[in-house]
Amino acid sequence: MPSSSVAQSGPSSAIVGWSSALLSTLSFSIAAPIGTLLINLGLDPTTILLLRFWLAVVLLFGTLGLTAPGGLRLPRRALWSVAVAGLAMGVAVLLYFWSLTRLHTSIAAMLIALEPLVTLLLLALRGERFTYRIIIRVALGLAGVYLLVGLDGSADLLGVLMVLGVVLLSSFHTVSLQWFLGEHDGRAVTAYIVLGMALTISAFWLIQRPAAVPPVPWQAWLGVGVMALISTYVARLTLFAAVKRLGGGQVALLAPVETLFTVILSVVFLGDRLTLAQGLGGVLILFSAVLAVRRLRRAKVPQPDETAEVVVGP
Repeated sequence: MPSSSVAQSGPSSAIVGWSSALLSTLSFSIAAPIGTLLINLGLDPTTILLLRFWLAVVLLFGTLGLTAPGGLRLPRRALWSVAVAGLAMGVAVLLYFWSLTRLHTSIAAMLIALEPLVTLLLLALRGERFTYRIIIRVALGLAGVYLLVGLDGSADLLGVLMVLGVVLLSSFHTVSLQWFLGEHDGRAVTAYIVLGMALTISAFWLIQRPAAVPPVPWQAWLGVGVMALISTYVARLTLFAAVKRLGGGQVALLAPVETLFTVILSVVFLGDRLTLAQGLGGVLILFSAVLAVRRLRRAKVPQPDETAEVVVGP
């Protein structure tokens, strides 16, 4: 199987791929600060996500229905993969937003920076060579987590475990896009994954059975609308476009950038403050992420039929 089947090559494709990856990164980075602001307004995290993702579903399927109605069809095998991805990411986004009720947004964002490291470990499970350098990267990341959580245990342990669950599920989602869904229409895959996320969130919302849903103020509707349009609709379409052209490993290169932007926004608009030890922990995590993504640039990803290896990247 030629390498173009996983990561399309050529200068123009690379430009589109990296532009899409950067736009996706910036779009995702604003979600957590806005979500925290909405939680501070008194909104339940599940309700925020319910509104956000159903709005995104309307946008995605409306766009696809108007521009390419035939693109709504996916093979049955792809639909099963999409269902699993939607369930995983639905649980991940629930964990992440509920973790924001227990952790500073900046701490949660720095923990999310572990994603490239976990992506590398997942690639190792699919045949990528496991070396002592990976152990060093893992050790740096764990040391960073220890410092970030707080030497005195000041950070909420359940909140930290929630974010680590997000990291695992999000890493699985990123590599599975490449392994199982890269050959299909990115718009349709994105729409169905977001639909799966919306259904997962809806199921959790019904299980919660809130006694009463308070009126949503206009500021909250504005925040939800921005997250639906920018952090979901734009972010996920550009994420799939980037993964399709560059590969999941290459896209993971920008995870530290997303963390950096989220931390900056959290400090400026939310007033987050980190101790010296927590700042050092964040630096260690970002350093381990940089080392991990340098390896991801050279990673070889076995294909589902296990008959060929394809080098990730242009």
